[in-house]
Amino acid sequence: MDDPRKDPLDVLKEHAVILFDGVCNLCNASVNFVIDHDPAGYFKMAALQSDEAAPLLAHFGLEADYLDSIVLIEGDRVYRHSDAALRVARRLDGAWPLLYAFIVVPRPIRDAVYDWIARNRYAWFGRRESCRIPTPDVMDRFL
Repeated sequence: MDDPRKDPLDVLKEHAVILFDGVCNLCNASVNFVIDHDPAGYFKMAALQSDEAAPLLAHFGLEADYLDSIVLIEGDRVYRHSDAALRVARRLDGAWPLLYAFIVVPRPIRDAVYDWIARNRYAWFGRRESCRIPTPDVMDRFL
């Protein structure tokens, strides 16, 4: 029987996709934040460790075990580190798009701050034993 789920690459025709570390508490809180501030449902999500993320990572030439950063895929473009975070903020409702102004800060500086937080995320925010499983009320936001 055919899998009724959409091919993850097909989703890119209508949505941007955020791939995140599924065991990271900070990352999971960030996903909840995006869901709450993206009422139009522009973003779809998947854990980097998931079967749904694997074909996207492969298609865009990223390692299957890539966990260094969130990955934002918009159309045929891939963004990571601070570029991804700022591009996500730019699409949220409220005042969050104002954060996109930080794009003028040179990428090496932005990414150094991003990477510092990423390196310490488990120590500061903890980690889960397994990847997040979406609840029925937000299932449509995930691949």
